[in-house]
Amino acid sequence: MRIVSVVGNRPQFVKAAPLSRALREHVDERLVHTGQHYDPELADLFFDELSIPRPDHALGVGAGSQLDQLAAMLRGLESVLGVERPDAVLVYGDTTTTLAGALAARKLGYPVAHVEAGLRSFEPSMPEEQNRVLTDHLSSLLFCPTQVAVDNLAAEGIREGVHRVGDVMFDASLLFADAASHRPGPERWGLRPGEYLLVTVHRAAATDTDEALTALVEVLGSLDRPAVFPVHPRTRAALEAAGLWDRLASASSIIVAPPIGYLDFARALRDAQAVLTDSGGVQKEAFFARVPCLTLREETEWVETVEAGFNRLVGMDPERVAAALASLSVPEEQPSFYGDGHAAELTAEILVRELG
Repeated sequence: MRIVSVVGNRPQFVKAAPLSRALREHVDERLVHTGQHYDPELADLFFDELSIPRPDHALGVGAGSQLDQLAAMLRGLESVLGVERPDAVLVYGDTTTTLAGALAARKLGYPVAHVEAGLRSFEPSMPEEQNRVLTDHLSSLLFCPTQVAVDNLAAEGIREGVHRVGDVMFDASLLFADAASHRPGPERWGLRPGEYLLVTVHRAAATDTDEALTALVEVLGSLDRPAVFPVHPRTRAALEAAGLWDRLASASSIIVAPPIGYLDFARALRDAQAVLTDSGGVQKEAFFARVPCLTLREETEWVETVEAGFNRLVGMDPERVAAALASLSVPEEQPSFYGDGHAAELTAEILVRELG
């Protein structure tokens, strides 16, 4: 049995790490890297440190608008799937890579398996929401991390092929916990554990307009304690184009850092007082690490983290951010929303059973 797995950005590399290991015990997996993250600091680093098999096919799509990237990915995937002729195509999450993999597979007659199916922010203007909804409706096998995700699919009439398996990112957090603990600590930035914030920002809503970028700079400039900000290349380019980079870099509270790998990020997160992010994956990583999360958005697909008191939606609002920072805490009880750390094994077993 042959599975073609399609990945293209940081969260997908992390999810692929445990699942690729589990899959290769049962099937012939061929890995395709679309090149959606075109900076080697973000791509090659993750493959190396997480021991992900080197891609069998690298499309090298690189920078461009979402439609440009989608078109290039579809052309590349048509060629790859014509050569590999898989029993199914596996896609992850909610990116342009996800949608491209699902569209190419269905147009060529191959079943689609979607890892992290059923998530909804209920904000239809979000590119990620569009990608995940379309992918779910193209998929034959839908692997849900939570019961909420299962319920979301049922509400849209999708009940066949749906499996609640847990979250493969939780698997990864357990798998790499020891390695992360041996990475350099916050002393690299002249800081001590528990005395700094960690910041990540990369989504289109925060970086695609000068107005959004100005709001981001105002939020970060208002922070009353040190904040480490490993800047995504896309975010830096947008800030520079808007003439805001120098203003951000000169803010007294901000420590600008280059992009860091998964293990370094996990260590930095573990030692942080709190994390400020617009990333869905980082919201979960903060939950796994029991670190307070302030989400710089007005909605989240990971509603469980908010309801359980580990995550607060603060938007790009300095006053709301300040209020949340003044009352940081996480509950003593941590619900097991995301499974038992064996989501990858269960996903692989179901794939083999359903496709065999």
